[in-house]
Amino acid sequence: MNNKLADIDKLDRQILSILMKDAKTPYTDIAKQLYVSGGTIHVRMKKLEQMGIVKGANLTVDYAELGYDVSAFLGIYLDKSSMYDKVAKSLHSIPEIVGAHYTTGLYNIFAKIVCRDTKHLRMVLHDKIQRIDGIQRTETFISLEESINRPIHIVDDEEEEDEL
Repeated sequence: MNNKLADIDKLDRQILSILMKDAKTPYTDIAKQLYVSGGTIHVRMKKLEQMGIVKGANLTVDYAELGYDVSAFLGIYLDKSSMYDKVAKSLHSIPEIVGAHYTTGLYNIFAKIVCRDTKHLRMVLHDKIQRIDGIQRTETFISLEESINRPIHIVDDEEEEDEL
């Protein structure tokens, strides 16, 4: 994986830091905060997108407020590691799976699932996930509470002071 940190400067990191906290922040507000023009922010963001550093913007939704009360993590054991690509493609087609990682350690894949309730979770596990060819078995962990969900800190302390 190519480290692109050397290709971005302090202003780029400050822009990213602000948008990682709130992706809805208007470019004009960012420009005022960083004492540059709105056009500069726009050009910098286009550059960051072209470099592949910025890959879109996400909306943070409280799934429980929409009736999806169960978040769970699933450790997936594969029959063979070589089946990863095929299994990952099948998992991608299951809408309740909101994230999946190819991992080291006990599991080949670690996935996050969001469901309406435990009955819905059981149905997803039994009728969708465990029927995928190549999955040997799964282990499910139901989340009781998410205590941390934040962006990574990419701005040095002195750069952060400049933002204020």
